[in-house]
Amino acid sequence: MLNNDPLENILYIDLSKRMFKVEKRRDLFEKYMGGAGIAARLLHEECPEGCDPLGPDNPIIFAVGPLTALFPLASKTVAMFKSPLTGNLGESHCGGRSAVAIRMAGYGAIVIKGASNMPVYISIDGNQVYFRDASSLWGMGNFSSGRIIRENETGAGLRTIMRIGKAGERLVSYASVTSETFRHFGRLGLGAVFGSKKLKAIVVSGKSSLPVSDKKIYRKIYDEVYKTAVNSPVMKKYHDLGTAENIMPLNDFGGLPTRNLKEARFEGASGISGETFAQQYLGRRLACSHCPVGCIHIAALREPYEDESYFYKTSMISYDYEPIYALGTMLGISSAADFLKLMDRVEESWGMDAMSLGVILAWATEARERGLISEKETGGVELEWGNVGEYIRAAGNIVSQPNDFYRALARGVEYAASIYGGENFALSFGGNEMPGYHTGPGAHLGVLIGARHSHLDSGGYSIDQKTLVNRKMRPEELVDTLLDEERWRQVLSSLVVCFFARGIYSPELVTRLLGVAGFELSTDDLQRIGREIHSEKYRFKIREGFAVDSVRIPERIFETPSPIDWMNESYIKDALKYAQKTILG
Repeated sequence: MLNNDPLENILYIDLSKRMFKVEKRRDLFEKYMGGAGIAARLLHEECPEGCDPLGPDNPIIFAVGPLTALFPLASKTVAMFKSPLTGNLGESHCGGRSAVAIRMAGYGAIVIKGASNMPVYISIDGNQVYFRDASSLWGMGNFSSGRIIRENETGAGLRTIMRIGKAGERLVSYASVTSETFRHFGRLGLGAVFGSKKLKAIVVSGKSSLPVSDKKIYRKIYDEVYKTAVNSPVMKKYHDLGTAENIMPLNDFGGLPTRNLKEARFEGASGISGETFAQQYLGRRLACSHCPVGCIHIAALREPYEDESYFYKTSMISYDYEPIYALGTMLGISSAADFLKLMDRVEESWGMDAMSLGVILAWATEARERGLISEKETGGVELEWGNVGEYIRAAGNIVSQPNDFYRALARGVEYAASIYGGENFALSFGGNEMPGYHTGPGAHLGVLIGARHSHLDSGGYSIDQKTLVNRKMRPEELVDTLLDEERWRQVLSSLVVCFFARGIYSPELVTRLLGVAGFELSTDDLQRIGREIHSEKYRFKIREGFAVDSVRIPERIFETPSPIDWMNESYIKDALKYAQKTILG
């Protein structure tokens, strides 16, 4: 690291005592670089073994990396915590302006512990930290609370505002945190951890300077990365249709989970395809800070006001592949407008992880079909495929929790199924609801053994489509392939580089960029660091009771044919046994 690099500063905030301090931890950043690496190490340091995820001892850790605010596409913030959804490692990534704001405020990481006795939000302005009364904001949705905070805080154009909605306040275990209106820490329940601490929001801004080893070389490499990102055909996909482009290819491939994965093709896919959104609803594109691509697609939904003939309201709603899968195909919703109505309430009003919510509502719909639950549990909500109005009612009940059934749904599909039955079609992996890929063993195994139980841990769906559709891998070979990819992604998420740019940020380029930031590392060093960070995460998972070879495998993934016709339960179990021996080996 270069001298006077603000990356080495860690801001510690105690909500219980309303105190803060800054410590220099150069040693940690030199070992783990930043992002996911240092966050994993800090989680080990700050999170007591066996602590309650909704208790005051559970830390919230935000971390950025050595390339943040220096190079394009290095604009993600990593959040780490103990997940109230899984009871284990919680890790979520968010774009927008959060990473650049944290680094420009003068920090490489922020650690928040304790709990307030009243609603508050934290305002961080450089080296000053303020604890603001948020009582009047409690109960507001993301848009309203964000607007009020913007009107009352400094730092316009530089700041980030991270806040929760009603789901976080009500401790829904998969509540999200919204940043800059359209970006989210979506997975694993960070919003509920905010809510448990009575923390409504965090505002961060600052104007630090970032040192580089050679300004001339820095400008040259920056231009090289920028031009590569702008001209790359890989990045063009994200700009044009965005990840919503995946709907039709996955549907044609037979890997698109539909109606709680009772099927893997959706007859209404064209109605919610990337092409349909682009042609009929696309209102604008946005980009994260220091990103020239603009992958954030915003739909404009025009709806009439009640009892008005000529007056309409226009809602701006972000959409991506995963929410379209979860709140669209999984629920049998084939209308883009219906999807957007549900999506608007899920993200703006309530602040929930759309992926978890969609899987949970899909399970509940099938459970109602099978008679495992009745009108007594649903409170009169008619759960049926494609009925968006009833799904909106059900989602609202998950937030308000009027009875035991909705309180169970607020804790995730695995918990709900353990109470009401239907475990064989409860689609969670390691306690986290499944992502939108039924492409074969790479997708499912990657999520089962991934540190976050996320499709982005190792991109196993890509291995299915590019490799396994043509040849069969031994279980051991597939596990090794998945782990190699996940360990490299630890490097990217420690820099912190957007995974969409993984085709640009090669090991060779990364070493050059790190040299400008004062890190003299070889490609072998990067591979070693990736393995160590992965092991650090798994040491925490095992400490908190996780075991790879005992993870629950939903039977539904074997009942519904996937494009890889040789996938079966014995293959997955053999792979898990090998993974258990290999991960910390």
